Amino acid sequence: MALPLAGVKVLDLSNVLAGPFCAYQLALMGADVTKVENPEGGDLARRLGADKAAAARQMGASFVAVNAGKRSLTLNLKDPRGKAILKALVASSDVLVENFRPGVMTRLGLDFDVLREINPRLVYCAISGFGADGELSSRPAYDQIIQGISGVMSVTGDAQSAPLRVGYPVSDTVGGLTAAFAICAALLDARTTGQGRMLDVSMLEATLATMGWVVSNYLNAGVAPAPMGNENFTAAPSGTFRTGDGLLNIAANETRQFVSLCALIGRPDIAVDPRFAQRDTRKQNRHALKAEIEAALAHDSAANWETKFVASGVPAGRVLSVPDVLAHPHLASREFVRELDVPGEAQPQRVTRAGFRLSGGDAAPGAPAPSLGADTLSLLSDLGYDPASIDQLRADGVI
Repeated sequence: MALPLAGVKVLDLSNVLAGPFCAYQLALMGADVTKVENPEGGDLARRLGADKAAAARQMGASFVAVNAGKRSLTLNLKDPRGKAILKALVASSDVLVENFRPGVMTRLGLDFDVLREINPRLVYCAISGFGADGELSSRPAYDQIIQGISGVMSVTGDAQSAPLRVGYPVSDTVGGLTAAFAICAALLDARTTGQGRMLDVSMLEATLATMGWVVSNYLNAGVAPAPMGNENFTAAPSGTFRTGDGLLNIAANETRQFVSLCALIGRPDIAVDPRFAQRDTRKQNRHALKAEIEAALAHDSAANWETKFVASGVPAGRVLSVPDVLAHPHLASREFVRELDVPGEAQPQRVTRAGFRLSGGDAAPGAPAPSLGADTLSLLSDLGYDPASIDQLRADGVI
């Protein structure tokens, strides 16, 4: 079966993470994504990542993570000829994604109002830190800045360590996912009405929108959230616990799970202790309850406790490192990590597929991340440029 977005053409003008991650999700779903890059170095992410040798040849690990399955076209959008090429591509495209600061595309003469005259069905998605208007709109989009302003850092960590940055670029990633969802909805509408839409995606608002319970507790109950470290503010015992060997997350959020937990650790008396017998009292006395449970957990390892708890219906899981979980046989059986051969290179690219599976075909990249400008010749040839014209564009720095 064809993937859901097969036949959809996407122009990805974005850089680094939020925009490329968005376009990567579309590529995983079968869209034909062309990455439009500056001829002078391309996407900054090409030079980022832990593998210095790969970064030096403009194929950094950061770039590979979110650009597999795309094509690459180099184009100087400040040159009139570059603008003309982009407009020609827009005429036959369904989606354009960009994450420049608000106003940049207008100054280039390539904003939504201009491009929809060429293609009324175009879905134009602009991703920025704070949205296209408002007091903060002119600020650049950096993940850590958004994490701080959004309140994410204020609730991450505990009373001693907060505010703390989430350990990966969560606001960039959430912004990209939000954009991909909005694009799919707008594509459906465009196919029905024949009219595209301008999508104004704010990383700040996308991040806040994912903080539903925390935000709602303040908006509707007047309770300002506080950092609780690895504790779950909705229930107890629910959080991270020390064992005789390793850390274990336990989510005994229901009374029956709590009672089973107490029996499994050899402390059924805890379940009837007046301090812990009710859901609310367990939350009020969570620190005392945690001390009692950890004393019992000290007699065995996190791995063994995990097996016992899960078998008895008590939600639990070890705290693993990234290498540990990527090596887990569960992910191997589900083929979550894919290896893609790269022509001319001995080392394959290893990337992740989408976080879901589809009947009839997985949402996974079919080709490695492209070298800079790898598809410029073929794309321009398709537009009708002859070899001499292409050579001249290259000599003039347009491509």
